[in-house]
Amino acid sequence: MRTYAIGDIHGHLDKLEQAHRLIEEDRARVGDSSAPVVHLGDLVDRGPDSAGVVDYLIRGIEAGAPWIVLKGNHDRMFTGFMSDPDHQDPGLRADLHWTHPRLGGDATLASYGVPGAGERLLHDLHEEARARVPERHLHFLRALPSRALMGEVLFVHAGIRPGIPLEDQVEDDLLWIRRPFLDWTGDHGVLVVHGHTAVDAPEHHGNRVNLDSGAGYGRALTAAVFEERRAFILTPEGRIELAPAT
Repeated sequence: MRTYAIGDIHGHLDKLEQAHRLIEEDRARVGDSSAPVVHLGDLVDRGPDSAGVVDYLIRGIEAGAPWIVLKGNHDRMFTGFMSDPDHQDPGLRADLHWTHPRLGGDATLASYGVPGAGERLLHDLHEEARARVPERHLHFLRALPSRALMGEVLFVHAGIRPGIPLEDQVEDDLLWIRRPFLDWTGDHGVLVVHGHTAVDAPEHHGNRVNLDSGAGYGRALTAAVFEERRAFILTPEGRIELAPAT
């Protein structure tokens, strides 16, 4: 079973388009036009064109592309704000709000033509955002799944809670978990492919693969392909196998 995957995008449409070009080049080399592409969430925030990223993914899926898009915690914070300007996601520190520059919600709103997030009353900001953000974007983001199981590989945004059956995992963990998952060295029963925790380059830990290579912080956006449990990073020069760290 072959599955492509793309890490956390964070509003970088140019990097997303390049990742898809690498996938199309790999498809041509192996003669496979139907393998799914899983996007690991965090479509929005920090980068300059979150609106363009969401629109690109919607149009691709509507055109019949075999794409799966997972929900990230930043995507959920965005839709939470759009429902209620005072919304506080349960995974977010109480002293932070989604519009804070540290989280990048201000950049997302600016991409929809709603500037000045740090200088305006939240309710005024929300009112303008409701007028400018297309409802079809919000419907798309709210409906995103939080996991995708492909054979022996589980794709999620953040990770899973160790020791909990896959069918009992809750969305808060799938979108937000860090240490209990990152520190776990045991077998999950599947290879877990995730993002959420930015690293300098993709990492393979045997039981999990982290594809968040920090696109939201100015680094590269990773595209990869999985064949059963084997992982390969896609580059302009072709595949590079990502082997488990020893």
